[in-house]
Amino acid sequence: MKTQIRSIRFWLLLFMTGLLLSGFTAFVVEPGLQWLLSFGPYDNALYRWLETNYQAISATNKAFPAIAYGYDWLAFAHIVIATAFIGPLIDPVRNVWVVQFGCIACLMIFPLAFIAGRIRHIPFFWQLIDCSFGVLGLVPLLVCYYKIRLLNRSRHSSVLSKTVRS
Repeated sequence: MKTQIRSIRFWLLLFMTGLLLSGFTAFVVEPGLQWLLSFGPYDNALYRWLETNYQAISATNKAFPAIAYGYDWLAFAHIVIATAFIGPLIDPVRNVWVVQFGCIACLMIFPLAFIAGRIRHIPFFWQLIDCSFGVLGLVPLLVCYYKIRLLNRSRHSSVLSKTVRS
């Protein structure tokens, strides 16, 4: 059981780290884009799209800095969601619902990326990149969910065997 719990905690911490890192990048969108662009220039669609977005964010931040406050709230939401996974770190079986919630949230990325992406004129290749975050989040959460179910079964079997023996 201890090995199962250790494994569950590893996968949860991996997921939480990913959430926190992606959240922290929202605080530094403009300098982050500037850093990415420093590796160019390249003559491809991705570089041109990133350059266009950097120019838009830079101009918006200069003229209307309050708009960037939305990115701060996006980062905060990632931090809050990562915090919710402390429950399963402490007691995975009792807090399995948080892992289920995370799986649902990862699946919800797909319709958001494809619907809002189309409305906002986000290139299809970038919509796929956004969807990859759903896949990358879903993998460790499904591993956790499977391991939590096994842990729950083994706890029930040990309780049943103790009851039968007494």
